[in-house]
Amino acid sequence: MVADFATSEDPAVQRQLDRLARMKLQHGRFDTSVIRALLERLGDPQDRLPPVFHVAGTNGKGSTCAFLRAMLEADGKTVHVSTSPHLVRFNERIRVAGELISNEALAALLEEVIDASDGLGTSFFEVSTAASLLAFARTPADAAIVEVGLGGRLDATNVFRRPAACGIAALGIDHEEYLLRAEDGPPTSPLARIAFEKAGIVRPGSSLVTLSYEPEAELEIERAAMAAGAPLAMRGTHWHASVTDVLTYADRHGELVLPLPAMRGEHQAENAALAAAMLRHQDYAIVAPEALAKGIRRARWPARLQKLGDGPLTRLAGGSHTVWLDGGHNPSAGEVLAKHFSGGEPLHLVLGMLARKDPAAIVGPLRENLATVQVVPVPGDVSHRAENVCPRAMNRETVEQALEALPDDGLPVLIAGSLYLAGEVLRLNEELPD
Repeated sequence: MVADFATSEDPAVQRQLDRLARMKLQHGRFDTSVIRALLERLGDPQDRLPPVFHVAGTNGKGSTCAFLRAMLEADGKTVHVSTSPHLVRFNERIRVAGELISNEALAALLEEVIDASDGLGTSFFEVSTAASLLAFARTPADAAIVEVGLGGRLDATNVFRRPAACGIAALGIDHEEYLLRAEDGPPTSPLARIAFEKAGIVRPGSSLVTLSYEPEAELEIERAAMAAGAPLAMRGTHWHASVTDVLTYADRHGELVLPLPAMRGEHQAENAALAAAMLRHQDYAIVAPEALAKGIRRARWPARLQKLGDGPLTRLAGGSHTVWLDGGHNPSAGEVLAKHFSGGEPLHLVLGMLARKDPAAIVGPLRENLATVQVVPVPGDVSHRAENVCPRAMNRETVEQALEALPDDGLPVLIAGSLYLAGEVLRLNEELPD
């Protein structure tokens, strides 16, 4: 998939990205055998890391990682972070001791890992995961945060013996071709199967910290924790959170009154509570309540209900429009967007979605709000055209064209449907994630 890859202004990095772009996941292979073989060649860096916080989920896992990082750093700790996908620069995937990896270090790291992968049939994500873990093993830090790429049980990040804590954010149906494929043993109900896959990151002795879900999903998570001999901390049973004008959190250690996140959307309070619960249900990196509060307010995560600033792209819309950006592309993301824009005011939607995604996931929940719908291509991949989105949608060749075509009515604008599109929007507006 072309959109997975990246370009760099640094020639040394670009040479390695070109090599990486030639690596394809073999059709039908979805397991951890290759990543484990690659890590063994590299000296098993995953076994030489500081306490690891491993986060899975359909939606919200990246935001949960952002809250974890902000909370730990507010407590004075140095933190490694591995997330995916990148939005603009590959460097975003690897944050070493609090800083995005430099181009010089990245070029050398990718060269070493790609060389070591010779003959294994490694994929893009397996190389990027191994590179992250190798970088982390070579630099001291107090903690490491690792976001699952896809699923959990068979994801390339699922290589840790005993993380400090494993977390599961919101669950929903996505990546069906991988996570719902026919296989003997796993449950057949879609949501139960998703929960089964996400809970596959559980490890003996590591706390498994989760939100609350539908009963069939909770049952699979409980089974996974019991089978692994892992302490389970599930919202509604082992910890509690409620949202008013503050976030009230409670568990066996007591009650905390925390601020609401600066990140927009009701769901972000849920992600913040999950991060706090992960830190409160582990014994490796004790974090003060004051740091939890500071971290909640400081955390940022781009392209998730992000209000774009003044820049070359937003100026094309004219001064009367507020432009929002969100990379969500599944039904759960559509519901979140509908809640955020639930005040009844119409909005203009600029949608770019990969052809293998369902546009109804975003358009359906927002249908009562839509003043106009403009459909743009997702850079580097096959994407939907207007005729596949809704009867009144219009095709535009670029996001720039879509913004220039907006009427001067002052209505908000939402650009949504793909993280790959979101990355292009941030690049064009000169708002690079840091």
